[in-house]
Amino acid sequence: MGHNKRVWLLIASPKTYTFADKPVGAKQVWTLYNDNNRKRNVFTDMEAAKEGDIVVCYDSNPSKRIVALARVSKSSDGKEIEFEKIETLFEPVTWQEMKDNEALSEVRFIKSPMGVTFCGLSDDEADSLLEMIRAKNPELKQKDSKELYLKEDFLQEVFMTEAHYDRLESLLRTKQNVILQGAPGVGKTYSARRLAYSIMGEKDDSRIEMVQFHQNYSYEDFIMGFKPQEDGSFRIEEGRFYKFCKRAELDPDPDRMYFFIIDEINRGNLSKIFGELLMLIEKDYRGYKLKLAYRDEEFSVPKNLYIIGMMNTADRSLAMIDYALRRRFSFFEIVPGFESTGFREMLDRIGNERLNKVIDRIIELNGVIESDDSLGKGFCIGHSYFCFPKDDFDEMTLRNVIEYDIQPMLAEYWFDDPKKAAGEIRILKDLLS
Repeated sequence: MGHNKRVWLLIASPKTYTFADKPVGAKQVWTLYNDNNRKRNVFTDMEAAKEGDIVVCYDSNPSKRIVALARVSKSSDGKEIEFEKIETLFEPVTWQEMKDNEALSEVRFIKSPMGVTFCGLSDDEADSLLEMIRAKNPELKQKDSKELYLKEDFLQEVFMTEAHYDRLESLLRTKQNVILQGAPGVGKTYSARRLAYSIMGEKDDSRIEMVQFHQNYSYEDFIMGFKPQEDGSFRIEEGRFYKFCKRAELDPDPDRMYFFIIDEINRGNLSKIFGELLMLIEKDYRGYKLKLAYRDEEFSVPKNLYIIGMMNTADRSLAMIDYALRRRFSFFEIVPGFESTGFREMLDRIGNERLNKVIDRIIELNGVIESDDSLGKGFCIGHSYFCFPKDDFDEMTLRNVIEYDIQPMLAEYWFDDPKKAAGEIRILKDLLS
């Protein structure tokens, strides 16, 4: 298809200039002559570029990626041309992705990148490249179209007391790295995303990334590393945390907060996963740059990125989190929310007497668990097992929760005292008869 405006590719060294970290609206002038007053080899192309033309901004070594879109804001006057940034690409298109696209094989920069700093694209090449960019960077919705989400919404959905919420929010803002720890069923994962929403003030999932650690999770998955390709070769690929840090860093508003959520954080080999970033995630070192292991590139964790980890305190199979990471995080305990205003309002809406009796007994049972020397507070039963939307509640569902969720849990807790476990289950089942 034809373009009313021509599309150009601008190649710049990030050591000299990059549009990546510039706000939308930033302008930059390029000269058509070098220091010796000789015409640059891109003189003809820059002379041909007209005001309003689209400019795809590519950073050369070591980044090697398309980082922004710009437009020609002032056509060449024979000496200079001016570009204005119009969009940050939060998911950059890499050199390898461009090279692998057959539709771009005849682009001058792709065929012979040495010495090319500005070149035009045919209509087909422009279509293909812009489609690649849009596939990774859908056009942003207007900010006011996002659903508002405030502290009151959090307290209504998460069943946490207001005092606990205020303490948690303050802790995350101050430390920037927080681990939510607690017993099964207290809603750690559910709380984490909604905590991020409430601090942002809106449901903006583009500023939230979530991963789950496991024993085989590695630095290569998290930051970057060599990954096998279909042709049998190996190629450096960027990991989830690296990409998200870049997205936060490239936001034109440095005060917009981004949240990286790690489920089961203590299941991974943390020192191995974080590598040299173990230092960079500390609040005092945010923005401090270090060279990465796999690429000759200086990297930093931006100041507007916050990390929320989750940790199950009742999993006996997990080792304690190592000291190196422990001192970089604050630990906040998520407790069962049976006494919270939101949970009590839910019980009132359901209006089932048997459910109310079961909840009262679970609260008593948690007291027994907490006072048991072999268990403790970290093994208490969470409220999420008993969160039933009003229209979906029935007593059979409650019976299933007792028999298939709570019973196996208590049997594991008191594996060396099966009579005690059976007695506690019998009390709960009798409340339903």
